[in-house]
Amino acid sequence: MLQPWIDPALGLVAALLIGWLVHALVFRLLLSWQRANPSVRELLALGKRPTLWLFLFLALLLALPGLPAPAPSVLQPLVGVLTVAAVAWTLIAAVHLAERWVTRRYDISASDNLVARRVHTRMAVFRRILIVIIAVLAISAMLMTVPSVRALGTSLLASAGLIGLVGGLAARPLLTNLIAGIQIALTEPIRLDDVVVVDGEWGRIEEIATTFVVVRIWDLRRLILPIAYFIETPFQNWTYRSADLLGYIHIFADYRLDVEELRGVLSELLPKSPLWDGQVCNLQVVGSSPQSLELRALFSAADSGKRWDLSVWVREQLLSYLQKHHPDALPRTRVEFGPGLAAEGPRPGVADLVS
Repeated sequence: MLQPWIDPALGLVAALLIGWLVHALVFRLLLSWQRANPSVRELLALGKRPTLWLFLFLALLLALPGLPAPAPSVLQPLVGVLTVAAVAWTLIAAVHLAERWVTRRYDISASDNLVARRVHTRMAVFRRILIVIIAVLAISAMLMTVPSVRALGTSLLASAGLIGLVGGLAARPLLTNLIAGIQIALTEPIRLDDVVVVDGEWGRIEEIATTFVVVRIWDLRRLILPIAYFIETPFQNWTYRSADLLGYIHIFADYRLDVEELRGVLSELLPKSPLWDGQVCNLQVVGSSPQSLELRALFSAADSGKRWDLSVWVREQLLSYLQKHHPDALPRTRVEFGPGLAAEGPRPGVADLVS
């Protein structure tokens, strides 16, 4: 009973062994060729597993026509589906390897990382889109290798219009976000690690997925938004052109304050801080009220994190200087008593009222 399957089994084992040997020989040659390049050897090692399965299934597919019946007719659909899956896996691995090969030369953790963020963002978006395309094509090819499923698809052509309409309506959000992802990759309104203000929240772009974007809020919360949001809705991007920013603080002081003296204090304070980038330093009176002056200290920093820390430090230092050297220049409330009120004499205190 098992005799008809012994020869096909031996042929399949021989095909698998040949595929394994060819794969091992090819990778050994590639690794020896790139012996002086550790980065290339690392990438080749990452692609070793999917290509091994591809070699094995291709060997089986090539060996099937030479096997005795009924092995070819029975195993052809299964081996065809597995071969398509191995090809898709290999292509997806190639996309990952290409992304890693390109992005490893750009350090996104550097302070001035505009080019790095641009490259990482484009590669991440294109990687996800290519993986979706490969998966859809692979599933379609798998279905087409099975005759029964192919016949079922032919029978459904009569209702293809309705199915297409319903499918289009159901997939509209997905397609909208996929197209928005392509727009973001090309036009770059946001990039990975960009500092943004979205829906009143300050944070950084942590991940750009196929259909959504993850914003890491300053307090470590995550804001999840559809990727189309960044195409359709206004938002602030603080690192669109460069990471450096202007910081400012407002201080309210009495009219007795010597503004020029405080301006000199600010110019002496900023060089003492490693957070200041040495570009902008200014103090101006930007407003006034009957009770006080409104002063704005303006300064620059290399990125948003340093800008915030520098703002807090400058505010503390200026207030400390005023408290120590000019306490009379701090804001105060003025009350003017008219002649009639002065003639009435002092008002009774709490003790007089109790007695």
